[in-house]
Amino acid sequence: MKRRLMMLIVCVAVALGISSTPARAESQAVYHGGTYFGSVVVEPGQVVDGDLTVIFGDATIAGVVQGDVNVVGGNYDPRPGGIVTGQINQIGGAVTQAVVPWAPAESTYNPFVPDHRLLWRLSWNLLALLVFLIFPLRTRMVLDRLERHPGLSVAAGVLGSVAVIPLAVLLAITILLIPLILLEFVFVLAGVFLGTAALALLIGRRLCELLSPSTTPTPLVALLAGIALITAAELVPVVGTLVLIFVGLIGLGATILSFAGDAFASQISGPPMATG
Repeated sequence: MKRRLMMLIVCVAVALGISSTPARAESQAVYHGGTYFGSVVVEPGQVVDGDLTVIFGDATIAGVVQGDVNVVGGNYDPRPGGIVTGQINQIGGAVTQAVVPWAPAESTYNPFVPDHRLLWRLSWNLLALLVFLIFPLRTRMVLDRLERHPGLSVAAGVLGSVAVIPLAVLLAITILLIPLILLEFVFVLAGVFLGTAALALLIGRRLCELLSPSTTPTPLVALLAGIALITAAELVPVVGTLVLIFVGLIGLGATILSFAGDAFASQISGPPMATG
């Protein structure tokens, strides 16, 4: 078991190194407005029509953006000749630095200089480990819902993410319930971390069982192995974005279901999935 565990750690380390190399080497160039995950750059002379939203990355503007530039969890980096005709909104750059001190403080638009994306992803996912240590019982409840009703977890996550904005608008209309908007977003963020911890625990446990069927891994070992694999998958170009979205949706959905009873979940999705 120890030899296989060491081989697992080595393989994960190699996967993290390989996966992070192309991600750190470049920022994706954008040619039209939209929402992008990771750092982006508008090249000199390039004209982007529409609003540009960047999540968990930097927005380097060396061309023209005919619309707003919204940066969440990163920094806005204007370059000479860069023009933004709309508003510039930046959320999370200073907050990220306060929570994760080693996260990049400013844009590093240089293909030969690492942007610490691997450390950023690791630090984000390791917050799931902290959530597991603080709320182990709730994490196990989320894991139970994830194992029993995976399809319903995805559906609940999609519905929950879609309902966030309309619910916040309804709370804002009431005026008196405006403080609940902050609680709503805190719940969503906590749900994503709880779900990530549960999913990592499930993935890590399944992997350890494949390597050594006769032994049962400790929750901490399984969680660390799962976090490492999820982080490696998130660093793969293109696919990593889909993994990031899927982990967030299924995690949020399983957390929502953990606050509902087994009878309620079974009535919606039918009998639980066999665990074999």
